[in-house]
Amino acid sequence: MSLEEPSTPELDTGETAEGVDYDALESLLGEYAIGRESHVNAEAFVVRPDEVQAALELLRDEAGFDHCSCVTAQEYEDRYESIYHLRKYDDPTQEVGVVVPTTKDDPVSESANEVYRTADWHEREAYDLVGIEYDDHPDLRRILLPETWQGHPLSLDYDQEQPQVVEFAEHANPLQEDHAADAQSDTMFLNIGPHHPATHGVLHLKTTLDGETVADVESDIGYLHRCEEQICQNGTYRHQIMPYPDRWDYISAGILNEWAYARAAEDMADIDVPEYAQVIRTMSAEMCRIASHMLAVATFALDIYGDFTAIFMYAMRDREVMQNLLEDLTGQRLMFNYLRLGGVAWDLPEPREEFFEQTRDFLDELPGKLEEFHDMITSNEIFQLRCVNTGVLDPETAKSYGATGPVARGSGVDYDIRRDDPYGYYDELDWDVVTEDGCDNYSRVLVRMREVEESAKIIEQCVDLLEEWPEDERNIQSNVPRTLKPDADTEIYRSVEGAKGELGIYMRADGTDKPARFKIRSPCFSNLQTLPEMSQGEYIPDLIASLGSLDIVLGEVDR
Repeated sequence: MSLEEPSTPELDTGETAEGVDYDALESLLGEYAIGRESHVNAEAFVVRPDEVQAALELLRDEAGFDHCSCVTAQEYEDRYESIYHLRKYDDPTQEVGVVVPTTKDDPVSESANEVYRTADWHEREAYDLVGIEYDDHPDLRRILLPETWQGHPLSLDYDQEQPQVVEFAEHANPLQEDHAADAQSDTMFLNIGPHHPATHGVLHLKTTLDGETVADVESDIGYLHRCEEQICQNGTYRHQIMPYPDRWDYISAGILNEWAYARAAEDMADIDVPEYAQVIRTMSAEMCRIASHMLAVATFALDIYGDFTAIFMYAMRDREVMQNLLEDLTGQRLMFNYLRLGGVAWDLPEPREEFFEQTRDFLDELPGKLEEFHDMITSNEIFQLRCVNTGVLDPETAKSYGATGPVARGSGVDYDIRRDDPYGYYDELDWDVVTEDGCDNYSRVLVRMREVEESAKIIEQCVDLLEEWPEDERNIQSNVPRTLKPDADTEIYRSVEGAKGELGIYMRADGTDKPARFKIRSPCFSNLQTLPEMSQGEYIPDLIASLGSLDIVLGEVDR
């Protein structure tokens, strides 16, 4: 493919970031690197669209970039572009980007799926929404929109007024030929969802059974796609984007979502956050993490052995106490809209002593409540039979699919952005990253329950700090310009440790007060990709258990 039409960036020397020798990476890539860009978070190398796999294999095998955290696609006036955001599981501060431009008249690029399995869904999304095609992709078709959809919504020439007629297509058994060849075949096609309590949202699982075991399962998503990225591209950095992150993982991770956007925008615009506000952010984020994990454990137990009265209601009882604290702090129970660029919306509720007392009461009672959970859940024989050695996901497979959060840590992958790429006040506090080596459904539950204990430790330390903070130094916001206009072509990818894993934001500025491109890296999106690996060869009840152990929220998967 000729690249004479699109303008590729000039090769420059850039700077060596801490821990990454980009000049050495450039030498490693050799002729594969035809350009070099400086993004806020990392250097990026421009690669020809027919040499993507070779370049990525070098960076993975020779330089150790084993985590493809995100793939961003976008259209310029003169070219299309895919960006592979690469990191290391051992040290996510070591980052590099691989930029792949294609011509406007032939937007075809080599697929990265052979190198990073997580590229499968990410490239399908790029094809669906932007219109870039990927050679050798194993299943290049739409992933969020119906197959009959006309056009690509994030392309520059997309006509929003064109009619969309979606036809109903009858589901065909993918093993139908086998039936015709073998009358004794026991294969069967089974629809699970999209409206089913155990799918945790509007998820459709196209399941192929061989006898009573799962031969294949395909996740059909997109039922809850709400154009969140395009909405954010139409909003101003300063005021209009922040209310939307709450709606991605709308269950209980609102402040964690808000922080992902805040971190990206603050680093892009070089905005400082007062130390006092960082402590409040850290405390409130861990409150959201506890609320999220409690709901995850409650619904998972409901999936496994259907005990609504005891298990589910015990967890919801304790989650409501945390929701009360978050409501006192933010004024809302779900859509918090509490963070602001440069800080938080307001200080702690008055009287402060009462808020601290209620928080401490919850923390004091938490060990006893977790003991109850272990008695009713992890010690339950039925629960153990359903979870131990089911849904097995080995560490290397988890890494290849870009799994993060409790899903990865339940497979022994010691990866937590709070510790490994510190932000907020985490690096000043005493807490531990929780991992389990079982690699199964049971391990993922244990990780979440143990993480509740670590979050409680963080909250307690934050309360101690806030309680003693001098009154005249309680600065909740820095001085942020009313209108933010980052320099054109400024690009950044930043992430935080959400309740489900790595929640990242890519933004590109065009010199206006709105981002030219806004990409959400959903941890649920990548984690859900692992479901076939966990489920093949197991029974339908094990498939339900594995899906529940992923703790997905379809509002974040689809966005």
